[in-house]
Amino acid sequence: MEYSYQKEIEEAIKNFCLMDDEYMTAFFEDNIECTELVLKIILNIDLKVKSVKTQYGIKNLQGRSIRLDIYAESADGKKFNIEIQRQDKGAGVKRARYNSSILDANLILPGENFDDLPETYIIFITENDVLKLNEPIYFIERSIIGKNKLFNDGTHIVYVNNSIRDDTPLGKLMHDFICKEPDEMNYEILAERSKGFKYMEEGEPKMSKVMDDFRKKVTERVTKEVIKKEHQKMAIKLVKKKFSLEDIAEITELPLEEVKMIATENFA
Repeated sequence: MEYSYQKEIEEAIKNFCLMDDEYMTAFFEDNIECTELVLKIILNIDLKVKSVKTQYGIKNLQGRSIRLDIYAESADGKKFNIEIQRQDKGAGVKRARYNSSILDANLILPGENFDDLPETYIIFITENDVLKLNEPIYFIERSIIGKNKLFNDGTHIVYVNNSIRDDTPLGKLMHDFICKEPDEMNYEILAERSKGFKYMEEGEPKMSKVMDDFRKKVTERVTKEVIKKEHQKMAIKLVKKKFSLEDIAEITELPLEEVKMIATENFA
């Protein structure tokens, strides 16, 4: 990594929060303590998390795959899918239904009893109030209409509204999910994990492989972004010097359509 990119890389890492997919993926990967804390606060139940995976891939019978942001299993066999969504369209009610169904379809083998299906929780943490009822959290359960009685099939869907960050345990957690600065976080476990990503220098002995891989990925992405910006600046200069758009695309390695857009925006 060239020194000229260091500032941009550190700035990118500094500005990440847990609502950002790239950061969230690395942050929760194999991290039982942090996942356990999040689940306990959201569900208000006592549990022990046994395993955690991020970007966990599952396929349906037609071969369509889906990646779960966080997939966790508790010691008593419950399964949890946590989805972090900044865009409302990624947290629609039918997305929740689909995640729940595909999780079920992969939890039982041929010949096994349906009664052995474990409890499942599909949890969406959304930046906005997707369900628009001004509540901090929504619990969705199937019920028997007209009887005021739950169906009790073991499936649970939960929406957490990140826009409400009050002084409750959940509100404090939502603050931590949007917080960029570890020292301003409420929960020490999350803050310490965050410091590991944001403050430790590359190659420091205490840095875990997950943290090291995360920084390498950010370095690669930011480096590409910096190079692309330099190529865009070069394209502007070449357009000004009357180079052909095709030659500019070849010199800067930018797509021809992007070069045309640059020419239009700057010299139309």
